[in-house]
Amino acid sequence: MKKTAGIHHITAIVGHPQENVEFYASVLGLRLVKKTVNFDDPGTYHLYFGNDSGRPGSIITFFPWANAYQGKIGDGQVGVTSYAIPEGSMPFWEKRLAKFNIDFQKTERFGETYLTFDDVHGLHLELVERVNGEVNNWTIGDVTPEVAIKGFSGATLFSAQPEETAKLLTDVMGLEKVGEEGDLIRFTSEGDIGNTVDLKKLISGRGQMGVGTVHHIAWRATDDADQLDWRDHVQNNGFGVTPVRDRNYFNAIYFKEHGEILFEIATDPPGFAHDESYETMGTDLKLPEQYEIYRGQLEQSLIPIDIKDLDKN
Repeated sequence: MKKTAGIHHITAIVGHPQENVEFYASVLGLRLVKKTVNFDDPGTYHLYFGNDSGRPGSIITFFPWANAYQGKIGDGQVGVTSYAIPEGSMPFWEKRLAKFNIDFQKTERFGETYLTFDDVHGLHLELVERVNGEVNNWTIGDVTPEVAIKGFSGATLFSAQPEETAKLLTDVMGLEKVGEEGDLIRFTSEGDIGNTVDLKKLISGRGQMGVGTVHHIAWRATDDADQLDWRDHVQNNGFGVTPVRDRNYFNAIYFKEHGEILFEIATDPPGFAHDESYETMGTDLKLPEQYEIYRGQLEQSLIPIDIKDLDKN
């Protein structure tokens, strides 16, 4: 039976790119590992944030559209994106969110304490202490490796057909159902990060794509050969799957599951350092080959972004 190691990345739609960069890089302390464009709409950024190396399971990506309409979080989407932080670091994050006037709550589920809050554009986020996961050796301002976000702990799925999504997670994606609590079913994978998926059992109304919503969730394939196996496997289970698409930093296939959530399966390699060094990742605008002839035009039209150390203010 095929089993994914867990979440590869999560992609969301947000508003002004500078507000996005300040929240994820300057407040949450993630590294901007790649600054590129939406391959299907090159007039828009595609920004990637993760741990210091841009490891699969740590990457959240954004299509930022300034002045775009606000979306609605609901069924057919990832409702909550959850991050893993080191043991003992919760007090630091409570103080940090308070410092930047970010409202938060503490909640309990499945024996864990979660710090829940929204980003600047309305995405639902959580922090939870986890033992597993390598240290994120990235420092910005007061966020040091001792407290830095390691990567995803997981996500909460809002499905239009929860029973069908639950079946998909176990029978197709190879996750293990490990418990139920209240309105949630918990599934886990074998990875050390991005390995916990909670599924809402009750429907709450269809989501609407727009600012502040997740566009898709991507699962890990070990390499190109494994991805082709996944493509056959998903097709054999009755789902229509796209051809393989080259995203420069991974190859991708996409399908929509019966609960209306858009799934991607992405390869771990080649990663984010193949067109920049580890030291310089995220500093330059990187374009796919087909858009290089438009570089001057794109650099003029894209909104400038700047990573600031807000702890100096």
